[in-house]
Amino acid sequence: MSERWELSTVRRFVAAGTAACIAETVSLPMDTAKVRLQVQGEGGLGGAVPKYRGLFGTMMTIGREEGVRALFKGLAPGLLRQMVFATIRIGLYDSVREAFHPGGGDPPLWKKIAAGMTTGAIGITIANPTDLVKIRLQAEGKLAEGAKRRYTGTLNAFTTIARQEGVLGLWKGVMPNIARNSIISAAELATYDEVKTRLLASGLFEDNIGTHLMSGVAAGFVATMVGSPVDVTKTRVMNQRIGPNGEKQYKHAFDCMYQIAKKEGFGGFYKGVMPNFARIASWNVVMFLSYEQLKGALSTPVIDE
Repeated sequence: MSERWELSTVRRFVAAGTAACIAETVSLPMDTAKVRLQVQGEGGLGGAVPKYRGLFGTMMTIGREEGVRALFKGLAPGLLRQMVFATIRIGLYDSVREAFHPGGGDPPLWKKIAAGMTTGAIGITIANPTDLVKIRLQAEGKLAEGAKRRYTGTLNAFTTIARQEGVLGLWKGVMPNIARNSIISAAELATYDEVKTRLLASGLFEDNIGTHLMSGVAAGFVATMVGSPVDVTKTRVMNQRIGPNGEKQYKHAFDCMYQIAKKEGFGGFYKGVMPNFARIASWNVVMFLSYEQLKGALSTPVIDE
């Protein structure tokens, strides 16, 4: 008889959702800074002096002008998003990867990428409303005296968007969001999986926190560089305001990308790239470290006859 440890699908979902919520809370200030940098200069005003500069400069400006709590704007919808999105994309990854490679053993990299893209696309399609509300809350900075806030809170944001833009308005930007999250999900999960597998196969590393840390940083770097253009596009489309006559700033995601390239150049697609890397790398490190520990804690022994 031999003993092995097994993690049920439900427990894997719990581990994934919990780990993602921990990572979201830790990295949210950097995410808020990233969003502010991405929407800065949206109108293409080349002569305007940028209000926000760099990751820490942006965080300090927000904290000084709006208070430290403003760095955690969008936390409620952010946690709700992770409970839905991360639970699906991370919790289902192993199952989908095995479905793509039923023969057993370590699947090729392209199958890991396909599994990550599939679970990412499914998860964000369902969780898009929470992402939309989170971005709207994060993007709103210090207002001029007497100006009214766009939304008073998370619940008000959901109801206001549904009332003013229709229920389908909660799925605004869903296509660039699917593109962004399927790409980033594939980059994160496949890179982490591949790097961890290679490190363990080398015989120089053990399945411990150090290996998880290196794999998480690698996943964050690849996800940032691959996903930044669609991330900026998604943020712009989701944050756009509707004019008094119903006109939109961007007709669709490709129009948004065209306007960014025309007014801001190629560099516009990498606005906020350093805070984005800091955020994604820290998110991946905290999430995968937490996930690995939770998987171990929630696994149960199975005796093979």
